[in-house]
Amino acid sequence: MNIDDLLVQVIEPSRVQRHIIIDSLRQLGIHDIEDFESAEPALERMQTVKPDIVMSSMHLPDMTGTELVTKMRENPELADITFLLVSTETHYRYLEPIRQAGAIAILPKPFSRNDLMRALQSTMHYINDRQQEEEDDDLFDDMRVLLVDDSTLSRKFVHQVLTAAGIQNIVEAQDGAEALQYLAEQSFDLVISDYNMPNIDGLELVDHIRNHSAQPTVPVMMITSEQNSSRLAAIQSAGVSALCSKPLSYDMVKQLIQQLVADRDI
Repeated sequence: MNIDDLLVQVIEPSRVQRHIIIDSLRQLGIHDIEDFESAEPALERMQTVKPDIVMSSMHLPDMTGTELVTKMRENPELADITFLLVSTETHYRYLEPIRQAGAIAILPKPFSRNDLMRALQSTMHYINDRQQEEEDDDLFDDMRVLLVDDSTLSRKFVHQVLTAAGIQNIVEAQDGAEALQYLAEQSFDLVISDYNMPNIDGLELVDHIRNHSAQPTVPVMMITSEQNSSRLAAIQSAGVSALCSKPLSYDMVKQLIQQLVADRDI
């Protein structure tokens, strides 16, 4: 698939903003674009024709962008459609659920051409890899990954990202406590964990892996939307192998995993 093969659905109540987004997409070579003022008609259309990307504003006449992506993720027919938020919103309360549900990118208003191009390229690579019947690179064939996140939606999205990258052997844990049980019973080549979790959070999980487990050298990729610099410094000093910010860039996640696997000589 090339960028000009993408079908993009734009959901934006402002006519002016809709035109700006559509013009930006056309300048990058995308011409198959459907636009909507509100979410419900867009959801109905998705049932008939599935877009490759949904680009939505946060505040829509009939629901928020958060409610829209949640409805998409809970519908098996729409769950794998990539979602890109375009918004001036900066409030944690609105953005965190979007990150958890698996937005491929969050673009500000106004966004730059380069930011849009990077988001579209990453999305296109994700779609192409997901549609491949076989992964050309057998680097991940025997790789065992422990995925830890208390958000079901987030786990589902990261699982899809890993599967698209060619990783099939994935064990899921809903928090750090469950992850420790799996680590005591099985060996893994990579641990991918959220930071904010109940019971045992990501920081405590990393500390236990590095200091009290039978797998102290296993690479740990921490996925977080944390913005506090002191907390981020604490995560890095705890011994994580890689720190990845939400929303996840598919290209970045795949590159980081390849680097971690290469370092382990799997």
